[in-house]
Amino acid sequence: MEREGNDCDVGDTSLTTSLFDGEASVLSSTFLLDHVGEVTVTFHSDRLNWKLVGSLDNDVSTCLRVKYFPKAATEIKLSEIYAVELNGHGSIYISSLPPASECLLLGQDIQMYRFTVHGFIRSKNQPSQCILADYTFGHTNLQVCRKWVNQLNASLKQEVGRPKNLLVFVHPRSGKGNGCRTWEAVAPIFSRARVETKVIVTERAGEAFDVMSSITNVELNSYDGVVAVGGDGFFNEILNGFLSPRFKAPYPPTPSDFVHGVKDNGDSLVHDGDEIVAETSSKMEDQFPLISSPKQFGSRISNLSSEDKAAEFPVPNEWFRFGIIPAGSTDAIVICTTGTRDPITSALQIVLGKRVHLDIAQVVRWKMTPRSEVEPNVRYAASFSGYGFYGDVITESEKYRWMGPTRYDYAGTMVFLKHRSYEAEIAYLDVESDEINLTSKRDYQGNLIRAIRSSHISERRICRTNCKVCNEKPNHASVGVCSLTPHLNSEETRWARSKGHFLSVGAAVISCRNEKAPDGLVADAHLSDGFLHLILIRDCPHASYLWHLTQLTRRGGSPLNFKFVEHHKTPAFTFTSSGDESVWNVDGEIFQAHQLSAQVFRGLVSMFASGPEV
Repeated sequence: MEREGNDCDVGDTSLTTSLFDGEASVLSSTFLLDHVGEVTVTFHSDRLNWKLVGSLDNDVSTCLRVKYFPKAATEIKLSEIYAVELNGHGSIYISSLPPASECLLLGQDIQMYRFTVHGFIRSKNQPSQCILADYTFGHTNLQVCRKWVNQLNASLKQEVGRPKNLLVFVHPRSGKGNGCRTWEAVAPIFSRARVETKVIVTERAGEAFDVMSSITNVELNSYDGVVAVGGDGFFNEILNGFLSPRFKAPYPPTPSDFVHGVKDNGDSLVHDGDEIVAETSSKMEDQFPLISSPKQFGSRISNLSSEDKAAEFPVPNEWFRFGIIPAGSTDAIVICTTGTRDPITSALQIVLGKRVHLDIAQVVRWKMTPRSEVEPNVRYAASFSGYGFYGDVITESEKYRWMGPTRYDYAGTMVFLKHRSYEAEIAYLDVESDEINLTSKRDYQGNLIRAIRSSHISERRICRTNCKVCNEKPNHASVGVCSLTPHLNSEETRWARSKGHFLSVGAAVISCRNEKAPDGLVADAHLSDGFLHLILIRDCPHASYLWHLTQLTRRGGSPLNFKFVEHHKTPAFTFTSSGDESVWNVDGEIFQAHQLSAQVFRGLVSMFASGPEV
């Protein structure tokens, strides 16, 4: 097909106009598609498709100026379009040879009026990753282009859930220090999608927390969500700033509630109950003056004015969502919620208004004696809380921040070589069947347990897009906050405990997948099922622990299939340290606690994400 300059007459203008002006549900016009040729474009209620005029094949490969345009790119769903722009007068490139040619050596630019449809396609190698795809259509009549743009934009406005106004926090030193560059790379996506963004580049640690905790409900209601450009720790800071003054819920039970009368798991290192409670050292009391009484349910210190409280900002909030554009060291939350560690994919899922619900763990630090009247120290975690090995690694890594993300590898090696274990007691709410918590029965039953557990693993349900497990969420509006912790409020609760020397104590809210642990800590953990995965690693030889860590790095590995590993699926647990102290690692942030308890709230917050693709 060969045409010259503005003499090109593409499409039937009168036909196009009448279709737009009428009540027809299907619109059709002829355009020139950049780098393809003359196509007939049809707009249905849920998609836009096009077909080459004639019967020529459209299998074109890259050669010189011509881009690869595969056969599959003959349509785009409305849900995959994030913006439509009128480009004005300019060049449309077409070939002077039939599109069926293997290599298009010749071609020409035709000056026309144009509009561009901005969308994405899925990567063939990584289905969760979105690749930007632009389709530019040209016509000799400006009004035709304008009417198509107006119609498409009007349809996009009908797409439910797409944000209009976002608050964006950028951590300039996150990960390898490329937070600002990451935002600059994705900012055009928000601009094209006509999403207003208020951008705050943080200048100090804790600034995002301070802004989120002090922002008024009136202003917060003007946003559709908040976006963190950074890592898991930065997101945790924003999350805590949001929840701390607003979320009203009972605290979890304290460790002292389970000193007596709690059944042991049968094979842990059990001591007399009188030996469990020990007075906190004066040093610990001075550093962390906390209380151990859970009777103050619902009491919180709030910095919100009475006028602002009247504005109301309910938590959970069905509309307000959180987004993460990855720029951190591990980005486990992004990988678990979007399936990939890709800023473009995250930005697209945000502007398209995707939504998944995410469990949040409430972690409370207590003092061992009830003398203080100070409020307990509360933190919220979206991915993982760990003690022992995990706490030592985060503490050691702080010495080597100049190394960037590699500091975690170095710190992990140093901590592994020290091989320190810590004496502690853990009580957990036992609501699962014996088959699910098989790893709590060890030693003399070891061989039998592993065989049964292997069968269970083969039947496990991995969390994916449209996950049936996560979609079975309670109705927050009708039954209130207590519905987020149904097991904790059940009259049939059973508590069990484990005591001994542990290399690590971990509680995973989600699978915690990352580039070094492709299946995560717990492969079949879900985003919103109301459970924590409590993983207790008892003291063991260096070689055994190394084999456990090696299994974490393998896709399809079995890191929980060891005699020294306990795995309990539970909605709540308590922790008491009985000897030398480590610290807790809460979503990548240090949290020092001698006594601690935690509970998970099901689907407490919503994320701009769709879950990993199959």
